[in-house]
Amino acid sequence: MKQIISFLRQLHQNNNREWFNAHKAEFLEHQSRFHQLVEEVIVEIGKYDPTITGLTAKDCTYRIYRDVRFSPDKSPYKCHFGAFITQGGKKSGYSGYYFHIGTGLSNEYPHCHLLAAGDYCCSPEILKIIREDIVDGEGDFDQIVKQAAPTFLIDKENSLQRNPKGFTPDAPYSEYLRLKSYCLCHQPDNAFWETKHLAQHIAKIFEPTKDFLNYINRAIDFSREK
Repeated sequence: MKQIISFLRQLHQNNNREWFNAHKAEFLEHQSRFHQLVEEVIVEIGKYDPTITGLTAKDCTYRIYRDVRFSPDKSPYKCHFGAFITQGGKKSGYSGYYFHIGTGLSNEYPHCHLLAAGDYCCSPEILKIIREDIVDGEGDFDQIVKQAAPTFLIDKENSLQRNPKGFTPDAPYSEYLRLKSYCLCHQPDNAFWETKHLAQHIAKIFEPTKDFLNYINRAIDFSREK
């Protein structure tokens, strides 16, 4: 994976079509290697989460080309390789296991390396269901979050300043009710990608997040049954 990181750093410094086209063969080689890793991770995660069994890299990975239509940043290419492994594939609407290799040049997204579990774009309906479950669960969600720590920490970025409508100011576990997304995150360092038996290692790190995903996906299923 060291070669992939090196390529992404070069792409970051030369994010234009001329450079990319001149290095297209190199890109395809690195993409193929990443896809192989993704399929190995799918097999390993499938040993404890059968909902993702049978997925392929194509079901879980993304194009390198950026959608720049509504972005002030007109750089044409992403500088990371990412995969979202979830039941039904990346477009299913379920929460899942996400990891990406970035440039490693900073701790900011998307340059950081990232492992994450959850749903970053929950609909208002799903958010309401999750929040109600948290209040009614008498601490079960808190235990699930702590089960994944200290490797994974819940993403509190852009949390609400006060409890959302329908929840009292002193509602239990208010720190969770104020979240705008339900996602556990971990940022490994560059050396992580040189770990022996990398796919098995990634799957083992993700395993304590399975109950968290089940919790979120239960709310998603419930919203679809209504």
